[in-house]
Amino acid sequence: MRIKTPGKLNIAGEFAVLEPHQNLITMAVNRFVYTTIESSNQHLVTLENFGLHQLHWDYTNRHVHVAVDDTRVNFVKSAMEIALQFLEEQSIAWESFSLTVKSELDDESGKKYGLGSSAAVSTSVISAILTYFLPERPTAKLVFQLAATSHVATQGNGSGADVAASSHGGLLEYASFQAEWLSEAYKNATDLHTLLQKDWKYLTIKPISIPSPIYMCIGWTGKPASTAKLVDQVLRLKLNDPQHFQLFLDESQEAVAKIGTGLRNGQYSQLMQGIKENRRALQKVGDKASVPIETPLLKTLCDLAEQYGGAGKSLVQVVEIVVLRLCQQRKVRML
Repeated sequence: MRIKTPGKLNIAGEFAVLEPHQNLITMAVNRFVYTTIESSNQHLVTLENFGLHQLHWDYTNRHVHVAVDDTRVNFVKSAMEIALQFLEEQSIAWESFSLTVKSELDDESGKKYGLGSSAAVSTSVISAILTYFLPERPTAKLVFQLAATSHVATQGNGSGADVAASSHGGLLEYASFQAEWLSEAYKNATDLHTLLQKDWKYLTIKPISIPSPIYMCIGWTGKPASTAKLVDQVLRLKLNDPQHFQLFLDESQEAVAKIGTGLRNGQYSQLMQGIKENRRALQKVGDKASVPIETPLLKTLCDLAEQYGGAGKSLVQVVEIVVLRLCQQRKVRML
């Protein structure tokens, strides 16, 4: 069986989503992680992108041990642990199997696009194991909760928006469960069932449809950025300049609300205005934090989008999202 799991792009609400009740709009993209699971007389795992082939693994005392000293297997190992623990708790028998994981979320040269590869891998592995052994296909909610738990346990932080996009697909309005809350809840839960039944009080996942006249075009400058480094620099404002940080949160929330309303109701002017306002909010917080969120190339892409009747903003991943409304009489082509 082969499971195909999409990567993600966060459209609006970056940085702010790490705070409670702050909304973000995220989108699954048509680049994927593929996980193949098959019955085997040996426990084997292969990570094709890293050149790690047929590594032996075993599962004892709720821990997966892989026969290699390489931290690049950590997300896969954690996902396997969570999935197998869940099967045990549900009294679902599982047999020996092999896994092969292949990702197309990064450039062939190894450069990262920022499409949430580790989250997509965690989601894909959990989805593959559950789909293979459960009597019914697992729900998106179950896969999300288990993959989010696995990802936070391995990474220690993050909003979980990438896990939401990979597990649910489509375009989503999202508010984070808050990594500190989930980490503490997982640590204190006696079992996964208890954790899954908890009220994930900060979490919101709402699907949004993209109206047919709207086209989302993605541009890449070819220069990846460290998301973790950018986040750390921006979040320093929370301590060093809480007034401006709160202003950024307010502006981001208002902009995301306009984008969501514009998408749901087909109010294109409000959608475009929200994109532009989110761009300005990111520019301002970047200036305050001395972080180059909008590089010269990204500025060019944003300005071109506005020049041709659309709206554009930079993403944390140094990718550009350009939203265009195409009129019947005029077609705009982004190269």
